[in-house]
Order: sequence, then structure tokens, then C-alpha cells
Amino acid sequence: MSDQEEKGRTLKISVLRFNPQVKGDMPRMQTYELTEAPGMTLFIALNDIRENIDPTLQFDFVCRAGICGSCAMVINGKPSLACRTLTSTFPDGEIKLLPLPGFELIGDLSINSGKFMQEMNERVESWIHDKNMNNVDLTRIEERMDPDVADEIYELERCVECGCCVAACGTKQMRPNFLGAVGLVRLARYALDPRDKRTDEEFYEIVGNDDGVFGCMTLLGCEDYCPKDLPLQTQIAYLRRKMAFVK
Repeated sequence: MSDQEEKGRTLKISVLRFNPQVKGDMPRMQTYELTEAPGMTLFIALNDIRENIDPTLQFDFVCRAGICGSCAMVINGKPSLACRTLTSTFPDGEIKLLPLPGFELIGDLSINSGKFMQEMNERVESWIHDKNMNNVDLTRIEERMDPDVADEIYELERCVECGCCVAACGTKQMRPNFLGAVGLVRLARYALDPRDKRTDEEFYEIVGNDDGVFGCMTLLGCEDYCPKDLPLQTQIAYLRRKMAFVK
């Protein structure tokens, strides 16, 4: 085995550099070269760059396990999570990284997904609505739920709000106010929950328009690039059928 093979191949990682907070800064691509390590992920590679090459590089991470969604970015043209992407999956060792479109840019690969998700959750009123919310009985025994329904809800709760579905959505790119799969599936989760006492008419007021469930063009980009393999289109179709019979 050659010294190069023992050391690992050289990766060329090109990153969009742009800090909108710095007056006069212009978007540009910057390429970093580093030695690949066994089992290296893009998350590890980016940390290597920031620690040993360029401490000014901006990107986000928290969990390193694909459950926080912070490290979502466009990787060679496809939205994905850096912590779940092995550098070994790129045969030529050349990787191009861009921030997710559709979000406020903080700098380089860092986006303000938290602001987007907060606004989305407020828009769909992402909490259980009980008609007696003003008279909550904290001693009341928790309401029982059919196990199959609980499983359906749990499946949708696996969403980590990474934003990959938003970045992959053609409708969202053309219509900024479109709620997107992340918001529609969040609402579907509460529509399934028997503890939520909202009526179909109330759900219709939130998503029964072109910025909601009827605006989806069914391009399937959201489901194709969801890192958690959620049934996004199934739930959007469920909501669409449900809303179609309201008015």
C-alpha cells in the first residue's frame, strides 16, 4: 500500500462563502483541501476545516446524529444532512456545499432555520387545542389513545425540522408564502390527534388555500430528500382530501 493510500485521499471541498453582515462582502466559492479519514462524514470534514484551516467558516451543528437537523445544507446539488453524509460516497473526492435556499442566511452555510420553523409553528398553531384550555385540570388522568393512532402520530413526530423538504420544494421557490411540507405534515399530526378538538373548518382556515395544501404541485422533491424518510406526500394527500370536503 502506498503512503497516499495509507494517509487517505485528498478531498476538495468547495464552500459558498458570504457574510451578509459584512458590508461589501460578495458571494464566492472557496475550495479547501484536506486528507480523508476512515468513516469521515461531511460534519467531521467541516470541523476539520474550521479547526485546522479556516476558523472563520460558518456552519451549524448540534447533535451529530441526524436528529437535530441543524447541519442541513445543499451537498452537490442535493439538500441533505452533513452529519449523515459520508465523504466516501463521492468517488472523485470533490464536494460542493451551498446553504439551503428559502431561509435567511446568517453566513456561509449557516441559515436561520429556527426563525422559519418558529413562524411555521405559529402559523399552523402547533399545539393541541382543547376547548377547555382555560380550565385545565392538572390532576386529570391522561387521555387514552388507540395504539395504532399513537404510532401514526409518532411517525410524523420524527420530523427534525431540518428544512431539506423546503429547499427541495419547487413550489416554495416560486411562492415564498407557501407553507411547505414541513408545515403541512406538522398540521396533519394534529389533525390525527384525537386530543386536538379543532374542526375540519378550523384546519381549512389555516391551510385551505394556494399557500397551503392546495398549492402543492406534487413534484415529490420534499419526499425524495427527506433524511428521515417521512411519508410527506401521503400526509399532504390526506390533508387535501380532508380539506376538499369542507367547503
